[in-house]
Amino acid sequence: MTNPNSALTSRESPLAAGDPAPDFTLKDQNRADWTLSEQIKSCDVVLCFFPMAFTDVCSTEMKCVNEEFARWQAKGARVVGVSCDSFAALKAWAGQLGLQQTLLADMHRQVCRAYGMYWPDLNVAGRGTIVVGKGPDGTPRVKWSQKREIKQAMNFDEVLAHLA
Repeated sequence: MTNPNSALTSRESPLAAGDPAPDFTLKDQNRADWTLSEQIKSCDVVLCFFPMAFTDVCSTEMKCVNEEFARWQAKGARVVGVSCDSFAALKAWAGQLGLQQTLLADMHRQVCRAYGMYWPDLNVAGRGTIVVGKGPDGTPRVKWSQKREIKQAMNFDEVLAHLA
């Protein structure tokens, strides 16, 4: 089985508004393929990179995303969590917390590296949010991005303000 993300290029700094967003396919917590370019056909996608499932800040942040699900949908956005955890760990975590959002397993760390959201100290995704929409040519394009300190959770109102 080939890795669909093997051609992604690593970068040190986060993607910025206006940058092309690298297309990728990852397994979700149910082991289904999830492809960015397919998702942006119908709505903006909010990629929430987080270091590790089952940790305090990550759990709080994803529970808050879950609780605000209707607000995200009203803005026409699909919110997904992205971490380097396995799909099995993400499924267990989603079940434990009752999460309804999609969680993506970047087990090869290629997506977090390509988006400039890699935390090399622990070999995991860093904490950050990237809003991706459909560019004029139909390909994924960054609308807004923010990389945060590991203990700093997302400001939902700030992210919502950058959605269509």
